Amino acid sequence: MHLAPEKEGDLVFNEGEVPAGSTETVYGLDGQAFEAESQKEPSPLKGEAYDGPHLVEVVRYVPDIVLDIQYATTDSFTGQAVYPDARAFLIKDAVCALVKVQENLKQQGYRLKLFDAYRPLSVQKLFWKILPDPRYVANPKVGSRHNRGYAVDVSLVSLQGAEIPMPTQYDDFSERAHSNCASLPEEAIKHREVLHQAMKKHGFESLASEWWHFDYSGWEARPVLDIEFDGIPPTRCAL
Repeated sequence: MHLAPEKEGDLVFNEGEVPAGSTETVYGLDGQAFEAESQKEPSPLKGEAYDGPHLVEVVRYVPDIVLDIQYATTDSFTGQAVYPDARAFLIKDAVCALVKVQENLKQQGYRLKLFDAYRPLSVQKLFWKILPDPRYVANPKVGSRHNRGYAVDVSLVSLQGAEIPMPTQYDDFSERAHSNCASLPEEAIKHREVLHQAMKKHGFESLASEWWHFDYSGWEARPVLDIEFDGIPPTRCAL
């Protein structure tokens, strides 16, 4: 992770406790702003309690997607592997949409590379323990869109899987990572727009602060989950 230094004119973030019964705006790693209520914490659903949309493994339905799950390695801001395996899960409808995105991109000479998708709340708590800064990590008292299985972090590679110019590395939180940053090489801007247009066409919304992060529609109504990867049952239903 590359943390951008604060400078005059930056937003000021209140990292103190929120008085009981009040709210404050919190900005998370996911780029979202939300009203956090100090007295409430999400009650995450475990595997046996969850009967919502199926979480499915992305590579089972998008087999030619490139996985670069940095959180399963030490090559991330955590400095440790926080996932036991390099796997990625999303709700079924989001995976259906990714299938269409991949088809669209392949017609243009690209493929998707995936960094992160569903994230158990237990991992979110570890993120917060390592970096308790709401500018970069969503407070687990509220939960992340990743914790709901509705967020995915992706980039582009060539059809052969080779790296191509993109705005920044993953988890770069400088202004260059903003989705509208114009101070970038022409090729990087072009590839960012190709990615954004393909994702938006199939139901994903981008975030202003992170060019790689996309939310699938409907996340607002879904619960926070805390199901470990090995606790997600194999999905046998057709997409």
